[in-house]
Amino acid sequence: MSRLINPFSDVIDIVRQPKENSMIEQNMIDGVLQREAGQERWSENVIVVDADYIDRVAFNLIVNFERMLGRKIPAADMPRWIDCVALDGGISPTENAEGNVAVVLIHEKGSQGLDNFVPASYGELNGTAFKDHLGEFVFSSVPVENLTTKDDLLLDVVQAAMGAKEVKRLMVVPNAEDGDCYDRLRQVLRHADDDKRITLFAMQPMAGGRFQQEILGYSLMQALGISAAELDSKM
Repeated sequence: MSRLINPFSDVIDIVRQPKENSMIEQNMIDGVLQREAGQERWSENVIVVDADYIDRVAFNLIVNFERMLGRKIPAADMPRWIDCVALDGGISPTENAEGNVAVVLIHEKGSQGLDNFVPASYGELNGTAFKDHLGEFVFSSVPVENLTTKDDLLLDVVQAAMGAKEVKRLMVVPNAEDGDCYDRLRQVLRHADDDKRITLFAMQPMAGGRFQQEILGYSLMQALGISAAELDSKM
């Protein structure tokens, strides 16, 4: 993975300010975000992830499948998981082979990295990129400051991406199990433009809206090296 300048450093400083102390206009966010990997515009594809949540889900899958399969399950391969999310979100090799995909990993401030993925360190992931047949994936690791919450920050980033004309595909992996983040996302996405493909990922089917849904567990199983054939052999 190669290292790039963090494409989201400026906008995150803006959107995570408390709303009562800073009247954030959408055009201000748009203006700051007209930069990604050295380009003067947004990526057409944006993936926004609650990193603490996916790490917890990966841990639970590892524990359960080690018991079921009777073997050690390695940490999830981050590039492979991101590839699966991208495919589920509608990115195809023919359309995006030379394009960029922005990956925003939102995490608690005290967390230094993921325990169940490789690469794991937020410091190492931040500003790095990898390129494959689906395009170039540029990572930003974003800690949650004390003045906001992770759900609020995730929602702000999603709304900023929704307002960017260049964004064609938006993939969001929220914590749909705890709190009201998923319901708040449903409300926010009611205002999404019809020409944007938006995909939400959860561990089970959820209430629908102006977006598509994908089961998070399938992509994580691929990243953990667990195949359908192996599962079938244990049934």
